[in-house]
Amino acid sequence: MILNKEFVKLGKNCKIDETAIVGYMPSRKISDLTLEIGDNAVIRSGSIVYLGSKIGENFETGHNVVIREENVIGNNVKIWSNTVVDYGCKIGNNVKIHCNCYIAQLTIIEDDVFIAPGVMVANEKYPTGVFSLERIKGPIIKKKAKIGINTTILPGITIGENSLIGAGSVVTKDIPSNTIAYGVPAKIKK
Repeated sequence: MILNKEFVKLGKNCKIDETAIVGYMPSRKISDLTLEIGDNAVIRSGSIVYLGSKIGENFETGHNVVIREENVIGNNVKIWSNTVVDYGCKIGNNVKIHCNCYIAQLTIIEDDVFIAPGVMVANEKYPTGVFSLERIKGPIIKKKAKIGINTTILPGITIGENSLIGAGSVVTKDIPSNTIAYGVPAKIKK
């Protein structure tokens, strides 16, 4: 179902399941409500895509995915079932985010990143229950990084290019490029 059609720009050959919602109105006031989705998108049942994002070609969701407002998502991005991408994120090209993940506000995910099931991304180091943009800083996951299943990534962390984070890790510090890190907290192993 497409809501608020005056703000929705769909590319060619898009497939939207009957119970998916495209063009959901955000409760936050944003400057541009336009939702752009490129050619050949597949948005499966139960998924909700808010107004105010720019999404590239060949975008695909699993079931029950939520994409909030003010996101910029590249081409060939796959986001699988029960995953939430909160607002203000930047996701590059050829990214795969698996099932049951939470991508916090203001997270940056560069090209060719793989995020395994159950990954949780945080953006506020000292949550108080009172929202403040000054305290929020999402992590940066650099090109070709691979994040193992059930990993937690804390706010403001940078995971370097071509790095591998092992399953079940808690990433509390920056991880350099071309390294393998795992553990609680994650430590560089190779």
